[in-house]
Amino acid sequence: MSRPITYLRGDATVPQAKGVKIIAHVCNDAGGWGKGFVLALSRRWKEPEAAYRLWHRGRSGNDFALGAVQFVQVEKYIWVANMIGQHGTKTGSKGPPVRYQAIGSALVRLAARAGELGASVHMPRIGCGLAGGRWELVEPLVEDSLVAAGVAVTVYDFD
Repeated sequence: MSRPITYLRGDATVPQAKGVKIIAHVCNDAGGWGKGFVLALSRRWKEPEAAYRLWHRGRSGNDFALGAVQFVQVEKYIWVANMIGQHGTKTGSKGPPVRYQAIGSALVRLAARAGELGASVHMPRIGCGLAGGRWELVEPLVEDSLVAAGVAVTVYDFD
């Protein structure tokens, strides 16, 4: 029986749970890291940004693309999932940079890894900040991938 998503006020970089935790967030496919939730991540740990930048630099020879996920261990029981779910960084003729299909693909990969690690997943309202997405479109993706797989999910709304 899957549990519904838990919503909390607070900071997703300080996950409220016991055991192994994965902090999931959406990155762009342009190599940009410097606005939004990533700033909070970078204030706590240097590894997620360094790994993302290296992954982007080596993209001609790796899996860096929309829908891909990079898992970075930052503490003994905490991982960060860099999920590529936005195309570019600006709203243009094709609308906001969010790519729902890519977020959906990334969440399926995240569910598999959370299962392997026995981890809970913690996130802000992914894809809904700078990416310009709408939570009512992202939430079903989270439910269909993570919640359906029995992964405990907590979504944080930062004050």
